[in-house]
Amino acid sequence: MIYDIEINSAAHYPAADVVGLVERAEQAGFGAFWKGESNSTDPMVLISAAASRTSTIKLGTAIYHIYGRSPVTLGLQAATLQDLSGGRVLLGLGVANKAIAAWHGGVFDRPLRRAREYMEIVRKVVAGERVEYEGEVYGTGKRFQLSWKPRYPRMPVYLAGLGPQMTRLAGRISDGVFINMATPDKIREIADRTQAAAKAVGRGPVDVIGKVRVSLNSDREVARSKLRQALTFYNIADHYSDMLREQGFVAEVDAVQEAFRSGGFKAAMGALTDDYMDRLPVVPATSVDEVKDRLAPYVEAGVTRMVVPYVPVSEPAAEDAGRFITAWGKGSAP
Repeated sequence: MIYDIEINSAAHYPAADVVGLVERAEQAGFGAFWKGESNSTDPMVLISAAASRTSTIKLGTAIYHIYGRSPVTLGLQAATLQDLSGGRVLLGLGVANKAIAAWHGGVFDRPLRRAREYMEIVRKVVAGERVEYEGEVYGTGKRFQLSWKPRYPRMPVYLAGLGPQMTRLAGRISDGVFINMATPDKIREIADRTQAAAKAVGRGPVDVIGKVRVSLNSDREVARSKLRQALTFYNIADHYSDMLREQGFVAEVDAVQEAFRSGGFKAAMGALTDDYMDRLPVVPATSVDEVKDRLAPYVEAGVTRMVVPYVPVSEPAAEDAGRFITAWGKGSAP
């Protein structure tokens, strides 16, 4: 089992502080640092900076959505960063949602076809191949090829997935599936479906990457505070709210959404109870040992890489995250 860290959730980390935290995460034994994308700091910029200050920790995008840049542009970025980092890039891709697509002037449609074509082009670019792609969604024109021979023409590419079709696609074409906001039972379902899809096309097992958000404080109610904020967002967001309902939380999601409609975000947070939180993929912990114990069911469900997005509960956020990283490094491996 590989345990990774994400420094992104529910707080603003100054960019320069993130690079220092990645150095500390490498020393603490985390396998990879992952950085997400929405309207926060840019993943590729930050992991490029981290690559220059580290030597062994892998560097991942979780998740770079496909609407922010052309597949050729991302291929150029990824190939460059592979050379810079010594082959440490883990490229996580996703189709995002209608809101994010609109931010970039895109239209959220045909997600399966978009994901497949985008990934195919990125891989060809990274490999240094000549690219003349004519798909149903994406085209590259004629005679594109990197001007240099990449040192690492192969990189792992993961696909974020929740529903049956996208997770089957991940099993068929990607190096693994990236799962967010899933309980152990849901992870087991997705892992089984993804691995079956891989096997059906003659592939071996692929990675199953799960995310469980964590906060750490000696006062459990303080640890809950920021996690409640993050969970409220997912309960009112497209796709994730549907996924939570599918996992058996219909009444809970409805209560949060009704509170949001009638009283706004603060009211919605108040409607998200401790009992509900304790059944979701978050850990409001009072010790690192508790964090590690609470992650065990996800590992048993089929996760092969466990990403721990740390959610700070105090300011400065980087100092809070630093305390968590130090505590993790001092503990024994789970």
